[in-house]
Parts: sequence; C-alpha cells; structure tokens
Amino acid sequence: MPLFQVSVKRTKNSNGIRLEPGMSVQVVSNSMSNPVTTNGGQAVVDAFYRIYGIDIKKAGALNNVDLEVNRIG
Repeated sequence: MPLFQVSVKRTKNSNGIRLEPGMSVQVVSNSMSNPVTTNGGQAVVDAFYRIYGIDIKKAGALNNVDLEVNRIG
C-alpha cells in the first residue's frame, strides 16, 4: 500500500479556516492514484482533521491547486 505526503502549497483563509504552507499529513492509500482525487479525498480530509482539527473540505482546499501530493513509500 503506497504512502503519500499531502502538503499545503499556499496560505488560504476560507470559511474561518486558515491553512499555512508546510502543514502536511501522511496518507496510506489502497490505490496507486492521487489520494486527493480518490474516494472524494476522504482519507486526506480525515488525516487533516485528525492532525490539525480542521476540515480541509470546508475550507475549499481539497484540490491539486492548494495541495501538493508526493508518493513517499
């Protein structure tokens, strides 16, 4: 199962949620494809909520413009 690191690329303030560059989470995926686009990005949403207590989907940042995805394992 591949391991991905998902990081915030730029500062964003939306719906009372502030995202900063450098905020990142690690996500294990069952597929080889981008976890942001797989299953509606639910694994990424869950990881950001678990680590930072923020809903990245509510912030409108669950996309490849605001997030950088790197496969690390």
